[in-house]
Amino acid sequence: MKIIHTSDWHLGHSLYDYDRAAEQTSFLLQLANIVEKEQPDALIVSGDIYHYAIPSSSAQKMYTEGMLRIADRCQNMTIVVTAGNHDSAARLEINRTLWKRNRVNVIGSIEKKDNKINIDKHIISVETNGKTKGYIIAVPHVYPQNFPSPDDKKKTENIDKQKFFFQALLDEVKSRNTENLPVVMMAHLAVSGSNASGQEYIGQMEYVNLEDLGTGYDYLALGHIHHPQGVPAHNKHARYSGSPLPVSFDETYSHSVIVAGIESGKEPQIKFEEIHNPMPLITMPRNAVDFKEAIKVLNDFDKSQYAYIQLRVLEDELPPDAMERATDACEGTNCRFCHLKIERKPKKNSENISLNMDDIQTLNPLEIAKICYKERKGVEMNDKLCTLMQEAINNIKDEQLEN
Repeated sequence: MKIIHTSDWHLGHSLYDYDRAAEQTSFLLQLANIVEKEQPDALIVSGDIYHYAIPSSSAQKMYTEGMLRIADRCQNMTIVVTAGNHDSAARLEINRTLWKRNRVNVIGSIEKKDNKINIDKHIISVETNGKTKGYIIAVPHVYPQNFPSPDDKKKTENIDKQKFFFQALLDEVKSRNTENLPVVMMAHLAVSGSNASGQEYIGQMEYVNLEDLGTGYDYLALGHIHHPQGVPAHNKHARYSGSPLPVSFDETYSHSVIVAGIESGKEPQIKFEEIHNPMPLITMPRNAVDFKEAIKVLNDFDKSQYAYIQLRVLEDELPPDAMERATDACEGTNCRFCHLKIERKPKKNSENISLNMDDIQTLNPLEIAKICYKERKGVEMNDKLCTLMQEAINNIKDEQLEN
């Protein structure tokens, strides 16, 4: 079974009040072209279709037109869309029956039918030219404490309902999968050990262990983390496709969608189709300098290029009209000035941590710990220490939830 895996579209997202509809429309067109070229059996979108729970009418129109165009490019393709934490499950599902006529399966929430969990809603059989090619298990974003038990007859007071739910779905597919066809599972959550560097989010992510998502899938199509990666690193069976467009200046990694060939019991064959952003996010200069030098770098930049620009400047002697001067430098050009990233001037032979409030608000605890470790030890924190630190962070979060 061939699939295309993508997630975290964040349609309707604006960058410092600049509308990004042109970039997002460009992505949807590129995805349609990839679908036409690859002719997959399934396209799966693992959550965060929209950036806001109440998307604008223009964002909804962009999504509708984009999905219809994508569906037209591959007439036999099954499409599965799940809700992410940014999405409103009810709004995403409002036209669920109508979407199904276009081979688009929308799963926004877990629902009960006759006081039992409607498991069938989450299991999609992939049919191509009348032949079953595999199964997709679609799980939308649900907070761990809100997972129900699929079996009302079992006592669940001491059961991890999230873990129980995932395995119950996998076990149900196993009972149906008499031909030993490939199984893909979708989820929108943060897996322990994943790299969320550069990603902006409000509050703290709730991490789950990979083993808590059960066994029996051939490919786990993850969403929520914007950095494309395997979990653990280089794993081909459990992967984040990442966001197709950067949502912040700190998402400096490449952005793509995944094309995967899935066979039962075998390692998936992974290929990345890079997404071109017609309006790239550029931070300049490479290192923070005083404002006078930074504005010179901005003035020297070729402003016939389309770009969003962030200036990296030192906090010392920052003029009060710095934002206005930087904005004026881009007036009437293809560039859009967005932000001053203010950094503290490093002190020689000092163990002071060079973190400002902007850093503290945007970095996660592990990233801050790694910076502090390098400042004090002079070397990077190794993988073992990173894992132990992340476990400690997760334990603290668990205790906070319990209290």
